[in-house]
Amino acid sequence: MKQKIIGIQGGEGSFSHSAALKIFKNPKIKFCSTFEEAFLLASGKNDINLVLPSENTIAGRVPGVHSLLKKYSLQIYREHFEKINHNLLAVKGAKLDSIKSVHSHIHALGQCQKFILDRKLKEVVESDTAYSAQYVAKKKNKQEAAIASELAAKIYKLEILKSKIEDEPGSNVTRFLVLGKEPKHPKFVEEINFITSAIFQLKSIPSALYKALGAFSGYGINLCRLESFSLKNTFKQVAFYVEIEKHIEDPMMQKALEELGFHTSDLTICGCYAADSYRLNN
Repeated sequence: MKQKIIGIQGGEGSFSHSAALKIFKNPKIKFCSTFEEAFLLASGKNDINLVLPSENTIAGRVPGVHSLLKKYSLQIYREHFEKINHNLLAVKGAKLDSIKSVHSHIHALGQCQKFILDRKLKEVVESDTAYSAQYVAKKKNKQEAAIASELAAKIYKLEILKSKIEDEPGSNVTRFLVLGKEPKHPKFVEEINFITSAIFQLKSIPSALYKALGAFSGYGINLCRLESFSLKNTFKQVAFYVEIEKHIEDPMMQKALEELGFHTSDLTICGCYAADSYRLNN
């Protein structure tokens, strides 16, 4: 069986890397420095999927993903919820009391403020958590530490001085999306919960958003996410990203989308996929 190629944003040992290893069995990982680099990678080939973070329970939406989703017309195949545990990593022989500075991504540092302030540590912002672990491993300075994943500790041969140092243990969850170029969706089964994602732009008329959302309300369809984001090179218009709790082939959904089309100047279906069990149980 051919090894699946998966593109992620971030380095070896990042939380995206960890999520990809849980979603796919023995994947071949392509590490990308930016989200756009990852989208470019997948937009050129049908056999490459992406695993990218969409939002986090603490940090909120990941900037840029929605606009790139529209720009490159990729499809969402699956969602995956990953619990994030932040760990303090250092070289072998380092002690917790000897650490003076901590390196990590700005979001990871922000999510561990109580620990950092209590220890009076100097914060050093890095491009991602994996690079922070790599940096600490190369420097071999027992006064420097990184906030990163257990996978990063294993890859870079670092010791975990303290695990779960986040301010809100157990409540830090990142939602990842699996994306690809080929348009496809699972078979419609009434007993299964599905999510359909779409991006639309409204016609420039009064009450356009109210009327657009009424298309779903009128057919008893629930929206589980609605977000606006700016389009490139204009202040006149925004786009809306919406997640709808229906399969695209559901008859009621078809009627709602038809009505939505009357109030939009552009409507793009970004994918239809089964709702993750985490969503249903939390």
